[in-house]
Amino acid sequence: MGVSGTLEYISDLVSSAQKHSRKKKRKQLQTVNLKVRMDCDGCELKVKNALSSLTGVKSVEINRKQQKVTVTGFIDQSKVLKKAKATGKKAEIWPYVPYNLVAQPYAPQAYDKKAPPGFVRKVDNPPATSTLVKNEEPYMDMFSDDNPNACNIM
Repeated sequence: MGVSGTLEYISDLVSSAQKHSRKKKRKQLQTVNLKVRMDCDGCELKVKNALSSLTGVKSVEINRKQQKVTVTGFIDQSKVLKKAKATGKKAEIWPYVPYNLVAQPYAPQAYDKKAPPGFVRKVDNPPATSTLVKNEEPYMDMFSDDNPNACNIM
């Protein structure tokens, strides 16, 4: 086997390995948290059995007091949510974040009252009051006697 034969052999190995790796995409181990409405042991068992039957699920933990379901495994978040909804229960992705992770000062919203203790509802946009304060500051300095570049109208 010459140099060209060896190069062809290595090239074939690399290309077949690349083809094989493209075919089999492995999902990463992840944790999906859901809020699922459960009122009794029967509801809890129904949700646990349904989610445990999904391919790739390693564990299903339920905290009925918080209405929280934690699913860990090689899973897809959308499939877990779809399976939870298929049980007939109201389900959504866990909409809360721990209170200590929220930007302070935090003004509790009306819908935070349904949040478990120590949690607040996840908000994508900051509250309107904080943006109002940020926007007012430049105007306050504009007419200040302490600012030499203030408005010259006075």
